[in-house]
This record gives sequence, C-alpha cells and structure tokens, in this order.
Amino acid sequence: MLGDSLSAEYGLKRGSGWVALLEQQLKAEKIPASVINASISGDTTSGGRARLGSLLTQHRPTHVLIELGGNDALRGLPLELTQDNLTFMTQAAQQAGAKVLLIGMQIPPNYGKDYGERFAAMFASVAKARRAALVPFLLKGIAEDDATRLFQADRIHPKEEAHPLMLANVWPELKKIL
Repeated sequence: MLGDSLSAEYGLKRGSGWVALLEQQLKAEKIPASVINASISGDTTSGGRARLGSLLTQHRPTHVLIELGGNDALRGLPLELTQDNLTFMTQAAQQAGAKVLLIGMQIPPNYGKDYGERFAAMFASVAKARRAALVPFLLKGIAEDDATRLFQADRIHPKEEAHPLMLANVWPELKKIL
C-alpha cells in the first residue's frame, strides 16, 4: 500500500484506518496475504515514485495499491507530472510482477471544474493505458455527504467511522485481482 495521509491513519488511533481494516478483511476471508502499509502523510506522487523502487525490492509484493495524487492537486502541481508519476509507478510495479490497483481521488470544486474533471479522469486514463485495476474515488459516499459528519475538523481527513466505507470502496476491485 503506497499512499498518503488517507491511508496512513492521519488523526486516527493506530489500527483503525481502512488499510488496517483491509488486513482484517483478508484474514476473515481466509486470503493468505499480508499488508505492508508504506503510506506517508503528506506524500505526493513524486515522493511515492522516489520510494517505490526500494519498496518493490525489499518486499517483492504480488499486489501494489497506489493511493496518491491528492496532495499533488492540493499543491497545484501540474496534472502532467502527477499522471507521469502514476504511470511510472504502475509500470514499475507491474514490471516487478505485481498486479496494480490505482485508487483515485477527486478534489474540491473550488479548484475549478476543468481541473477537477481532468484530475479525476487521470486515474482512469492511467489504469486503462497500463491495464491496471481502478477504484475511481476512494471517498465515494463520504465526500458527497455533509463534510462535518464524516471528516475531521480539517475537512480533509475522514474520521474513523468513514474508514469502513473507504474499505468498502476498495474491496470489490481488490478482490477481483487477488
């Protein structure tokens, strides 16, 4: 799992985030897999790209989940850079023998309709080009809700009660490639 604060349990007690819940789901379904959560709060696709090679060498994963890009958008980084990094990471993981699940993100509407649409479409474009699995939007059913209900005070990071919903968004696509 290569992600940012949404996967690194930012503002949550350890073991309560969706990645920890994924590990529990795998055990409950008797799927013999372990989860290495290499997520770092604040990480960008450039950071993930820089770290991925050593992670692939060290862990030799059969599956790589990539949940990065949100911080790129929040920092106003060029979409071309983000897309290039996502493509590179997907290709590198595949070349290392791993199946890849890209986990998409959307951004708040104040970034503009065009940028928001191009940002969201970028994940599908990379997944299609690299024949990777895709979760279009990690926060589906969460972000469309009242932002104060399922989000921490910063209105960016989901509360603990939102994390089972995040796992529910990821699990169907992940299960297909397991």
